[in-house]
Amino acid sequence: MNTTSGQSTQYKSGFQRAIYRFSRSPLSIIGLVIILVISVVAIFAPFIAPYPKDAISAVHFGNSFQPPSLAHLFGTDEVGRDVLSRVIFGSRLSLKVGLVVVAISVLVGVPLGLVAAYVGGAWEVVIMRMTDVFLSIPPLVLALAVAAVFKPNLTNSMLAISFTWWPWYVRLAYGEALSIKEEDFVEVCESVGASKSHIMFKEILPNMASTLLVKVTLDIGYAILMGASLGFLGVGAQPPTPAWGTMVSLGRVHLSRAWWLATFPGLAIFLTVLGSNLFGDGLRDLLDVEMER
Repeated sequence: MNTTSGQSTQYKSGFQRAIYRFSRSPLSIIGLVIILVISVVAIFAPFIAPYPKDAISAVHFGNSFQPPSLAHLFGTDEVGRDVLSRVIFGSRLSLKVGLVVVAISVLVGVPLGLVAAYVGGAWEVVIMRMTDVFLSIPPLVLALAVAAVFKPNLTNSMLAISFTWWPWYVRLAYGEALSIKEEDFVEVCESVGASKSHIMFKEILPNMASTLLVKVTLDIGYAILMGASLGFLGVGAQPPTPAWGTMVSLGRVHLSRAWWLATFPGLAIFLTVLGSNLFGDGLRDLLDVEMER
């Protein structure tokens, strides 16, 4: 009983110290606040947006190119739609891109990295050489090539980005697993006859969770930026879908007469990526994780 109580007290003390360390970093707090605000906006977009119908289908030619005002805080676009409403609904699509891309990359890359590191042999050679091939190609170029093969839309752009992202998780999981598999507890599991799958996913994987968590937090912002890049280049979500990258692409055509069309979606991308990076850096310092990309 005393032992359990002592362990609980130690856990609480460690957790409290971690929270204290995180709270001492103003930039990390700012990043967390930005992420929370954008998440709340995305979840409650239909209730927050002043003109929800302007997100896709509505057209008001009489209000075209209205500058920012009390009626339209971010102005209106070329067909009179409220830019603020479209930016708010665009947060849903951007977060969806970031979460889906990272989820697919983790589900594909982490198991491959574990197998390469722990099983080794021919599996290691094939997996890591294949990973090196993908890493040798610039991600945006590879994503463009994949996206160009399929019909331009949001789903295919997410798949295209995921196609370029999983090798980073292979390399990360591979490096972490190589180090962890030399620990004593892994040797104990092997000595009692534990299966390879049990050791990889029940013993090694939980011990790299903090590193993966930091990587995921940082990568959500990068994935959103990549999705916006594809949208800007015309191979992502297509109009009238209120994707931030697509809105910036359409707004640049009218930049001289309607600066707000590209500025506000661009600021939304900037803030989202900034929040993800600040929060990820805070987690990295909190968990004492070293990351490289």
